[in-house]
Amino acid sequence: QVQLVESGGGLVQPGGSLRLSCAASGFTYSTFWMYWVRQAPGKGLEWVSAIGTDGGDTYYADSVKGRFTISRDNAKNTLYLQMNSLKPEDTALYYCASARQPIAPDRLGEYDFWGQGTQVTVSS
Repeated sequence: QVQLVESGGGLVQPGGSLRLSCAASGFTYSTFWMYWVRQAPGKGLEWVSAIGTDGGDTYYADSVKGRFTISRDNAKNTLYLQMNSLKPEDTALYYCASARQPIAPDRLGEYDFWGQGTQVTVSS
């Protein structure tokens, strides 16, 4: 069955870094667009980043641009999110998701598969 399993979350001080991973299985990972989406406490889902099937196309929300880097390893069926210069407002549950085609950031409901999320807390 399809699985997306996130890992790498944790507690980090402001200005610190974390690297999230998302291990995919049960579908042809290399043919799917991959996404990171987050949900802060008491708020709705927020699109964070997207990457094309070969990693050549990457997109970021303005709130994370210049601080976060999305990447993928198709040989390992794994998606990554390198998060630097973390801020308290980055505190959220981070999900990876996948879709067979590019999906606009305001159409999160059209993703095909979702993971269970990994918690990131930025606090001193």
